[in-house]
Amino acid sequence: MSDAPDTPTIRLTGQADAALETARVRLIAGAAIFALCMVVLAGRLVDLTLLRSGDAAPKRGQLAQVVNGERGDITDRHGVLLATNLVTGSLYGDPRAVLDAAAAARKITRVLPDLSEADVRRKLESGKSFVWLKRNLTPSQQQQVNTLGIPGVGFHRESRRIYPQGTLAAHVLGYTDIDRHGIAGVEKYFDDTLATAKGRPLALSIDHRVQHALKDEIDRAVTEYRAIGGAGIVIDVQNGEIVALVSLPDFDPNAPTGTPADTLFNRATLGVYELGSVFKIFNTAMALDAGTTDLNGGYDATSPIRVARFEIHDDHAKKRWLSVPEIFMYSSNIGSAKMALDAGMQRQRAFLGRLGLLNRLPIELPESGQPLYPAQWREINVMTVAFGHGIAITPLHLTAGVAAVINGGVYYPPTLVKRPADQPAGGTRIMSAENSDKMRRLLRLTVTEGTGKKASVDGYLVGGKTGTAEKVGARGGYRKKALISSFVGAFPMHAPRYVVLAVLDEPRPTAATYGYATGGWVAAPAVRQIITRVAPVLGVDPIDENAETAQRAMFVNVGGRKLASR
Repeated sequence: MSDAPDTPTIRLTGQADAALETARVRLIAGAAIFALCMVVLAGRLVDLTLLRSGDAAPKRGQLAQVVNGERGDITDRHGVLLATNLVTGSLYGDPRAVLDAAAAARKITRVLPDLSEADVRRKLESGKSFVWLKRNLTPSQQQQVNTLGIPGVGFHRESRRIYPQGTLAAHVLGYTDIDRHGIAGVEKYFDDTLATAKGRPLALSIDHRVQHALKDEIDRAVTEYRAIGGAGIVIDVQNGEIVALVSLPDFDPNAPTGTPADTLFNRATLGVYELGSVFKIFNTAMALDAGTTDLNGGYDATSPIRVARFEIHDDHAKKRWLSVPEIFMYSSNIGSAKMALDAGMQRQRAFLGRLGLLNRLPIELPESGQPLYPAQWREINVMTVAFGHGIAITPLHLTAGVAAVINGGVYYPPTLVKRPADQPAGGTRIMSAENSDKMRRLLRLTVTEGTGKKASVDGYLVGGKTGTAEKVGARGGYRKKALISSFVGAFPMHAPRYVVLAVLDEPRPTAATYGYATGGWVAAPAVRQIITRVAPVLGVDPIDENAETAQRAMFVNVGGRKLASR
């Protein structure tokens, strides 16, 4: 039988397969092209609605810089974030592309009720090619606006400055404006550095744990004594690093707009105050180092000193001759004034100058106050400056100066920047190590026997000095019931590591203080609480204060009485 009839059938089958294969390839290619087009269109849609403003937007180069230029982070000394950046979307409008400005404004303000409908409408009817409607939206707000689908409205991708710790270190950090330019604090001082940091963080000397404790205790004291404000500082006496710095009231750097000026004011570094008897630390150190007196010397404090229309008297007069330790321990104005006169004006001014108390401090903050002192330094000024009247300094001036007096006699300029471990702190000797040791003993004596007893913390050999001064009135003179009450303490006095300062602005007495609002009653207890909390955090171990070494280190001979650490 012949195979001829089967040949056409074989040919037809091959043609059908070829046609099917061609159709399948064309279908796949078409689907791929369609899918690619959809991806491109979707990407363009996202770019237009969420990220970009279109070529007509003004200042496009500037906006691109805002998006791409990451401002450097700020951390504490342990790397804990204090300031960083958060990517956000900012809402803009192209009024030329908006179809119905009134309807668009109505829809937008329903989602963003903090905006004014009239204001949004006015912007969208302006005829401009670009207008900002709201900067730095939250992701939820951005999604809600995007869902409205309003033509001519879109988002710019920006970076917002945020402060994860909130108010914790507000006056140290400061804040930026909406375009991330530094306005205050470290943000302003290091504005150029942070703007070009390229991911490198700025490490501060602040310890966030100590900062938290300091703020908590200063706030507690301000509240308890109904003060109008307060300040606190903890500084490392070995290198000048500021471990914590607080000014109250404070603010939230995440939302500084509308904050009262008093809240933005940095009382710790910008405010200058007459601080009263804490100045006797410098007066006594100056006299000892000048050699015009010693711990065995003393002065007659029987009667007040009268100079022209002024009278210098003691608040708790002993009305007798007082040794130098007693003058310091009992905070005698009369004895301090006579001690200063013996040393003389030139020695006094020179010593205060070496301590940085006559000039603005080179601290890494724009908010740095200039001390106030007499233009003509006469005999009466020599006497009043001896006990802290007639001269006004910032709390930071005081803290840095006391650190130099007790650390062996070397002044380290205070700093808010963490020093590299291999970089020695450059200091200037301002007094002998021997006289610095004598001052440590006197400061310890004030806590064990004098006006600073409420600052004592078992195991930490706390030393310090109280200060109480009447505030100067707006029209001159002093306001009798408006006090600046302070206590500056240090620990441990046999080998000092840290100085702690607490200052209260216009504290009010309570029943528990028996009607007093002086430094010994309201500020010394705050320092005690601060030291109790931060000493373990800072790695300072308690010691046996009754041990022979501690007793010997703090020994002072006071009028034949051998007074030591307790």
